[in-house]
Amino acid sequence: MGGSAPRRDHHLPAETTSFVDRRGELTQGRELLARARLVTLTGPGGVGKTRLAARIAARVRRAFPDGVRFVHLSGLHDPALVPLTAADALGLHDHSAQPPLDALVEQVRDRRLLLVVDNCEHLAGACARLAAALLHGTEGVRILATSRHRLGLTEEHLLEVRPLPVPDPDGDLSTAEGYPALTLFADRAAAVVPGFRVTAANRASVARLCRRLDGLPLAIELAAVRMRVLDVDQLLDRLDDRYRFLTTGSPTALPRHQTLRAAVAWSHDLCTTPEQTVWARLSVLAGGFDLETAEAVCADTAQEDPGPRPVEAPGAEARPPGAPELTGVPGSQARPPAAPTRALASVPRLGADDVLEAVAGLVDKSVLSREPGPGGVRYRLLDTLRQYGLEQLRRDAGEEETARRRQRDWMLRRAEECERGWFGPGQPETVARLRADRDNLRAALDFSLSTPGEELAALRLAGTLWFYWHAGGASREGLYWLDRALAAAPEPTRERARGLWVAGLLAAATRDFPRGRRHATEALALARALGDAAEGAHAEYVIGVIRLFGGDLPGALRHFETTVGRGPVPGQHLSLVGLDQVELACALGFLGEAERAVEVCEQALRLCERHGEQWVRSYVLRMLALAHTVRGDWPRAERHAREALRLKLAVHDVIGIALTLDLLASVAAARDAYGHAALLLGGADRVWADIDTGRWGAHVLTSVRRDSEERAVRALGREAFERAHRRGAALGLAELAGHALQEPGRPHPTEPAAPPHDDTAVRLTRRETEVARLVAEGLANQQIAGRLVIARRTAEGHVERILGKLGFSNRSQIAAWMTAQR
Repeated sequence: MGGSAPRRDHHLPAETTSFVDRRGELTQGRELLARARLVTLTGPGGVGKTRLAARIAARVRRAFPDGVRFVHLSGLHDPALVPLTAADALGLHDHSAQPPLDALVEQVRDRRLLLVVDNCEHLAGACARLAAALLHGTEGVRILATSRHRLGLTEEHLLEVRPLPVPDPDGDLSTAEGYPALTLFADRAAAVVPGFRVTAANRASVARLCRRLDGLPLAIELAAVRMRVLDVDQLLDRLDDRYRFLTTGSPTALPRHQTLRAAVAWSHDLCTTPEQTVWARLSVLAGGFDLETAEAVCADTAQEDPGPRPVEAPGAEARPPGAPELTGVPGSQARPPAAPTRALASVPRLGADDVLEAVAGLVDKSVLSREPGPGGVRYRLLDTLRQYGLEQLRRDAGEEETARRRQRDWMLRRAEECERGWFGPGQPETVARLRADRDNLRAALDFSLSTPGEELAALRLAGTLWFYWHAGGASREGLYWLDRALAAAPEPTRERARGLWVAGLLAAATRDFPRGRRHATEALALARALGDAAEGAHAEYVIGVIRLFGGDLPGALRHFETTVGRGPVPGQHLSLVGLDQVELACALGFLGEAERAVEVCEQALRLCERHGEQWVRSYVLRMLALAHTVRGDWPRAERHAREALRLKLAVHDVIGIALTLDLLASVAAARDAYGHAALLLGGADRVWADIDTGRWGAHVLTSVRRDSEERAVRALGREAFERAHRRGAALGLAELAGHALQEPGRPHPTEPAAPPHDDTAVRLTRRETEVARLVAEGLANQQIAGRLVIARRTAEGHVERILGKLGFSNRSQIAAWMTAQR
């Protein structure tokens, strides 16, 4: 088999403002990384370490064939999650039972990549362990870290990031424009006062101001924002007043950390009272957040208590009278509703509109940074500003706990809303939003587990997120939180029954079947004792899956025949109803009963299509493809596998993508498309490298892959096979999907093609473009009709015309074509 070709993946943070020249540090950083495998940028808060690290990484990325990845740690506070966060940044999907750090090292052992680890100071021990493991366990991984302090490893090389140089305001200023501090001030001031520049008239004042701020970039940026209402001399006068107050008249200069604190405190004083309150309350949020989250945490009119609510499956029957609900959760009878936050500085109670206005003001003052995200605009507090806000919040007893409880309650409400809507058309957006919120989900779980009396809320939140842990590739982290929550809340509650089967499912995903079986069996017994049929059905699903993949095919078949024959129970989540059918079809397929497997899959497809669901549907389509391979119906197998791949790409199911690429390679080899099969095998092997290069040691997976390779090698010869394999391994995921979704022999979407397939020759109408986009999202004709408010026959006509114009024969080709157009 050919070796994996290098694939350059560079995931560096986007720059939203200009970067002031630091040529010396950039050169030093590049030279250090050329001769050392661990370089740490050290310096005080606000000096610009993160921006410099990103710039150095961008300069050296060509030297790393396997890419540059950025690990953000500012929103993380649990040392145990550092290896998982690094693995997530690297795009790894470990499903082994190994310790996370060992698994990470094993997966990147043969790669040449640069890992940028940002904000290490509050997790120094865990970061040092991560760095040491990578340095000792690999040869091609280099690490660029940022921290206020060194990590303390003997292999570590330090680069001190100093403040920006500032000219002597009383000296010769003829060359002052060449000083980065003045350039930074002028750039940020021009953003609020268009046309502002450093001139002979204001040069000395700007230099004096920058020197007063010790050349610290963050302090300079905060001061420059005030140019909206003050000129440079007024700024300098007011800043001097502030500093005299802090030093109580002493002529001694402030230490550098006090200089930054003075600048931050001055910015705080110039905020309105509502802005100060919102700044303080937002400081409990970790990482980025959206406006809804800001309103939930900061507005006094926000609902303080989510209240107990059972999780119901979309479209399922209501929970019958007398069935147990979630109890002992935040806001339940065990605790009275939280009192409204006593506003800081005696401000009136804040409404949602007040919070919006305050957020806008904080963005204008550069306290909050604005960044794009799933679902719209998101915001972020720099770590230095967050710490200052927390200090203000802690001045009033109970303020911090109340704000953190609000944040936890909001995360719980959001998770429950996402779960209720999971079996529907918005799954890719749901996973993206929860991934963006993961720092705040972690903070909510940590608050609940570290606050006496709140442990059950942690169990409820961790259990509610089962679909995110499972479908979003976060099994290891989900299991971490569930283990802690189950240990902290041992009482026999519905939350525990839910937590147990979810832990069993995630343990099974790491191939720890004995542990998964223990958890699921205990969950089933507890659910039955509580009279909770829904959680019992969920636990039964996990037990059946473990039988199926643990090798007990006859037992698994009997199990799923029983559960599918019984039908949904009240409150059962429809995703798990659909997965029951998927596993039944899987057992039938493995036992050679292809006809029955197809019947079951078609039943499951109808359920998914009624709800516009994609995740379960992708599994159903893959099972249909497998069933058709058993029947030897290769065209149908290929069509269903391609549709499955398109949906798995939409929900970013990396394991499903790998499995489906293996299947498509097998089908291509069976249809004598050997070059196509070799290319797909190369791509599949590259995707599997982020999961498990040995395909979990599963005989059924390795034997199918080996058979595809042997057939392709016999037809092409080893050399031609290796060339095609390397070509597939070098493709990015989007390019690989473009190849996989094409008919063998058809041009790749990015390659020139004869009309009518090229986008210069094809002209779809606006309505046809809308329909094509919805086809690419996986919607059936009836769903397209509902979305566009047109008749089904009209939607069918549009699809037929699109196929005709493009010269295509199926919907998968439309999807691939739309991907290429984007």
